[in-house]
Amino acid sequence: MKNIFKVLILSLVIVVSQNINAQERTNPKDQEKELGKISWYRDYDDAIAASEKENKPILILFQEVPGCSTCVNYGNNVLSNPLMTETIENEFIPLAIFNNKKGKDLKILQKYNEPTWNNPVVRIVNKNGENIVKRVASDYSAKGLYNAIINALKKENKTIPGYVKILGSELSINYNTPNIKEAHYKMYCFWTGEKQLGSQEGVLLTQAGFMNGEVVKVKYNASKISKEELNTFAKANQMQTASNSGNFTWAEKDEDYYLQHSKLKYLPLSQVQKTKINSALGNRKSPLTYLSPKQKKWLAKVDSSKSEVLFTKDFNTSWSKMIKS
Repeated sequence: MKNIFKVLILSLVIVVSQNINAQERTNPKDQEKELGKISWYRDYDDAIAASEKENKPILILFQEVPGCSTCVNYGNNVLSNPLMTETIENEFIPLAIFNNKKGKDLKILQKYNEPTWNNPVVRIVNKNGENIVKRVASDYSAKGLYNAIINALKKENKTIPGYVKILGSELSINYNTPNIKEAHYKMYCFWTGEKQLGSQEGVLLTQAGFMNGEVVKVKYNASKISKEELNTFAKANQMQTASNSGNFTWAEKDEDYYLQHSKLKYLPLSQVQKTKINSALGNRKSPLTYLSPKQKKWLAKVDSSKSEVLFTKDFNTSWSKMIKS
């Protein structure tokens, strides 16, 4: 009887411990829109303890919940971006403080001299609660948050993972920054063209198509690679420059040829991820550096006989589908 009693007590302790741990973080499946798709700590002391244990900085979201349209849009657009959620959850300790609540939330607002009933504010702090970078306020863009994230990781001497760099490239394209340029190159085979051009630092997107023959359309970051450098690389690989003014026809069936013939086609992938992964596969290099932790887990579970091809479908929709499965 004593042994049975001990087992029951131990089981109860384990269940209570699991429930407590589960309550430390929010559940993205049923949380408020203002919080996006990120699983947040809600207790400051728990976040500080996790920061010290995991050696990660804390990203604090001061958010009105429920909030105004600005707060909701920030949750829906910035904090629901798949690669942004991966970055915050994996590289930081995420902590949400409600700026329209009392109790523990109000104490943290007062600690950082943050106003109540305010639009979203983000602070990134170390394990001692000290600011690492300037607070993000009055900038409700994903680009603004990303810049703070990169600066914080650099100041903490953290390695910036490949998927985080991919997020930056995606945002540069989405925000149509002045450095994003376009070029076209003729070659004997656009499978080879995509493979070679996609390998270059600064090349963000490649697209197979026709323009008086086979061509590859390229989007590139001119601050990373100049047009002259790109032209020189193309010429060395038996490609010729083509005018940007021609009528380009997309060769959809031939797009990302090497990716099409790999298990990675069953993953939700962003535009830049597809370009870089296709090039890596074509050049017989590992594509894993471009995947986030969740994508790597999904890849390990891929069953080619049952899995759905997702890389050609909307990234956000496909990501949500994988999360729910």
